[in-house]
This record gives sequence, structure tokens and C-alpha cells, in this order.
Amino acid sequence: MGIFSDILLTVDYDRTLTAPDSTIPQRNIEAIRYFMDNGGAFTVNTGRSIPMASGALIPNVPVNAPLLLYNGSAAYDKETKKLTRYDLIDIDPAAIIYDLKSRFPTMNIEIQAVDAHYLTENNPGWERFCENNHCPWAYTTLDNIPQPFIKLVLNGEFRKGTVADMYDATDQERALFDRAISYVEKTYGEKLEIFRACARIVDLHAKGVSKLKSARLLQQELGRKLLVCVGDAQNDVTMLSGADYAFCPSDGIVADRYPNVCKCADGAIADVIYEKIPEIFAK
Repeated sequence: MGIFSDILLTVDYDRTLTAPDSTIPQRNIEAIRYFMDNGGAFTVNTGRSIPMASGALIPNVPVNAPLLLYNGSAAYDKETKKLTRYDLIDIDPAAIIYDLKSRFPTMNIEIQAVDAHYLTENNPGWERFCENNHCPWAYTTLDNIPQPFIKLVLNGEFRKGTVADMYDATDQERALFDRAISYVEKTYGEKLEIFRACARIVDLHAKGVSKLKSARLLQQELGRKLLVCVGDAQNDVTMLSGADYAFCPSDGIVADRYPNVCKCADGAIADVIYEKIPEIFAK
């Protein structure tokens, strides 16, 4: 038993645990180790897939609970390197990819599988994006979509090859993504959850999936009394709104809705562990 033994802490990765340049502040790593050493259960709750988490997240972030990936669509044990749970999209993948590509031809429609990310059309910018993020990638065809079908992503142009660049969009690009989201909601809303991860990334998942649901399931499995969550963006809102306690980096997109800690580059997770959680205990 330790001072944090009643708590499950789940945090978003990009621009929450990491700085905007995708580096992880050492202050966060030290705080996480302190939290776990004193009984806390910690994991990352992210939209990233297993392949995209394999570059920096899985090797460098200490956790003592399954990673919650694909916006809550799956739980992954990094010690056994196996999925412990996942939710499948109940739509024929070839049909939806063909439909969306026909209607929004300038978008890059990516299948994020368990082993790699896939596109059906050649795209050197996407290749650079995957390589910059140390993410395995490959091309496939509509009659050979990899299974299990967990996550589909609508991406804008891959300009600089970084996640940070996908947060920036022109007015035209924002309008295009608004139209795409509206179409997906109208056409596939009964079977899909839609998360706008950032300006030029929209994630599609099985209906009912959420970061909050996955966090609550894990909390029950671990027998922790309190769920504390940290996030920065629109796809974190359900998790933050449904947590027992929620915090946001002061430079987060949704920082106006939740109690703030320091900027993500300054060690937002460390602030939660060293300052905010002790305040919870003091109430």
C-alpha cells in the first residue's frame, strides 16, 4: 500500500504527457515513477495505435497497467505484447474506405491495424510521417484490408511529417473536415464514434468506444477508488468530463473547460502528481 494506492491515473499522450515537439519532459517521467512507487496505477490513454505507440511511448513511458490505445478501442499489455481487449468496427472496411475516398478525394484514409498503418494509395508524405514517428507502414488493397478492423483515420495533407503539424489547418481544410464529419455522422453514425483528434485528423471507431469507458473498465479491474484523468484536446472531453478528477495543461485546446496545470512542455503530469492529487487528499 502507498499514498496513491486508491488512484488510477490515465493521461493523454500528445501535448499532455509530451511537449508540442513530441518530446517527453523528464520531470513527467520522474513524477510517474514516484507515483507508481507509492502505490498509484498509471497508464496512457491515447488515440495512438500500437504501431504508433511503439516508437517513443511504449519504450520510454513507465506504466504499471495496460495501455489504453486507439481512443479506448483497445487495451494493450506491453509486457506480454498482446491486446487484452478490443472493439471491432462493424462496417465492411472496403466499402467505407471506397465511399469516403470517393467523396473526399484529397483526404488520406488510413487503416491503423495492430502491426502497422496502411494506405491504399501511394503517398510519400505519409511514408515520411510514419517514419518520423517510428511507425511501421505498408500499402494494401481494398480486397485485403488487415484485421482486426479497429480504427480508421481521415488525415489531411502530410506536410512536415510531424504530429504537431497536423494541429495546423487552413480555413478551407477546417471546412473540409467539418463536411467530412457531418457526412460520416449522417451516414455511419449508428455504427461509428467520431473523434476529431486535431485540426487535420479525424478518428473513426466502433460505436460506444470512448477513453472514459476504457478508463472506467480498467479502474474496475484494478479495484481503484478514484479515476484521475489528464488531457488536452476534443477527443479527451468524454474522459475528462466523466473522471472523478480531471485536469488540462494550460495550453490545451480545451483548457477553458477544466482545472489547469502548467503547460505541457513544463511537465503537466508532474504538476498533477506533485500538486493536484495531494490537494484532492486534503479535501
